[in-house]
Amino acid sequence: MALDLLTKKTVQVQDGNDLDWQTAIKTAAQPLVDNGTVGDDYVQAMIDVVEKQGPYINIGPEIALAHSRPRASVKRVGLSLLKTNSEVNLVTKDHPVKLWFVLAATDSNSHLGVIQQLSQVLMDSDRTKKLLAATSTDEILDVLKG
Repeated sequence: MALDLLTKKTVQVQDGNDLDWQTAIKTAAQPLVDNGTVGDDYVQAMIDVVEKQGPYINIGPEIALAHSRPRASVKRVGLSLLKTNSEVNLVTKDHPVKLWFVLAATDSNSHLGVIQQLSQVLMDSDRTKKLLAATSTDEILDVLKG
């Protein structure tokens, strides 16, 4: 299962009060940098694209899916999550986010299964509410496993 990419090592929970959206993306991506999935340049590319194109990564109420085009520093498909207990505004106050997913793709197709499975979870309003209310990594992983 593609959501197996979300583990105790790639899911984090933080308060979020002291974060801006750039730091939230960097924090959410850090496990993928640490495990060699992506390079720092991929993290910066995700931030750059939001700065240029706006908050298009806001994929639902309080949910962001940060990503960028595939690049050489992406070694494999990856997914990580930062859940903030406080909302962090993505660019403006019109886009408050608590679930910061980061997706890394090596090409145009390899990540589609991950997106499909993530979409199935996020389209389930009960599961999404539980993710937004979760206060620990274990709670999040339990919700994701269904």
